[in-house]
Amino acid sequence: MTRKGKAMLRKIVTAIIVVPLVVIIVAFAVANRQTVTVSFDPFSGAAPAYAATLPLFVIIFMVLILGVLVGGFAAWLRQGKWRRAARRLDDEARALREERDGLRRRIDAGERPLPQPDPGPPLIPPPVL
Repeated sequence: MTRKGKAMLRKIVTAIIVVPLVVIIVAFAVANRQTVTVSFDPFSGAAPAYAATLPLFVIIFMVLILGVLVGGFAAWLRQGKWRRAARRLDDEARALREERDGLRRRIDAGERPLPQPDPGPPLIPPPVL
């Protein structure tokens, strides 16, 4: 499949998912337009220190967005060890590339490479008779 074909397929799949989702969200918002008072004062129900009167769908969307943000932050924190391991491996790969390039420069300059140690006899056990 060509790059254009993949892009077109991605757009079609996105439209198939996004259009019904938008319709559901709009229907939810229209069905929950009544106003609700949310009090952030647990001690005084009659005269709260801070209360917000908003449509119910706005409150639900705000809580949903807050949940997505908190969940994303928690996932980011949990993946810290993997990011550290990736950085360490990237540094190791960079050091090995530099060593390889240095050896190639030495060979190109006519220097003899460092002698390799003798591996010794093979580590194959003798046949059992």
